Amino acid sequence: MKLYPSAAEALAEVVRDGQVIAVGGFGLSGNPTDLIEALRDTGVKDLTIVSNNMGVDGKGLGILLEAGQVRKVVASYVGENKLFAQQFLAGELDVEFAPQGTLAERMRAGGAGIAGFYTRTGVGTPVAEGKPTMDFDGVEYVLERGIVADVALVKAHRADIAGNLRYRFTARNFNPLAAMCGRVTVAETEVVDNAPLDPDTIETPGVFVQRLVASTPRVKDIEQRTVRSA
Repeated sequence: MKLYPSAAEALAEVVRDGQVIAVGGFGLSGNPTDLIEALRDTGVKDLTIVSNNMGVDGKGLGILLEAGQVRKVVASYVGENKLFAQQFLAGELDVEFAPQGTLAERMRAGGAGIAGFYTRTGVGTPVAEGKPTMDFDGVEYVLERGIVADVALVKAHRADIAGNLRYRFTARNFNPLAAMCGRVTVAETEVVDNAPLDPDTIETPGVFVQRLVASTPRVKDIEQRTVRSA
């Protein structure tokens, strides 16, 4: 594992056209924003993005849609992004929807070396169309394949120089799963500790992380900011 001086340098010689890229985050929480912006700036195209959602217009993974770099999306929710809907309805974007828990397990399975698993979720719906099914104890299950991404981009709160990661509250979300399933995982972190993290607090072991970069301090976006009236 190596600490890089910038997100751009962390992605250098790693990303290429046509790759499958897994990205942590849920809405705009826990997004590896520096890495997403650096990915946009590389100009790579024909990407398959695996993530819970595609951000919102102009923020998060939405900036990759604006740049025309995404060919396919594997996600469980896309309702906050108007451009996504436009590109999908226009036939410009290939979309594979996955139930949220199934998507999480597909990423975890890929990282654990599990080629596929059977689940009841989605049986009898369009999600199961074209997929093998199996009867277990009189109940039908559908086969889902594990996901192994060429590159994974994740956001952590703390990291040590060995690449061990910790996350902050709900920003944890899909990040540990994305980190597991990447052949090359690049993590941006708000704090880099020179001393090793307490082993009992580590949420992603450094064995899953190949590159690390300190994130740029910035205001964290919220999709729909609401306040209680007085």
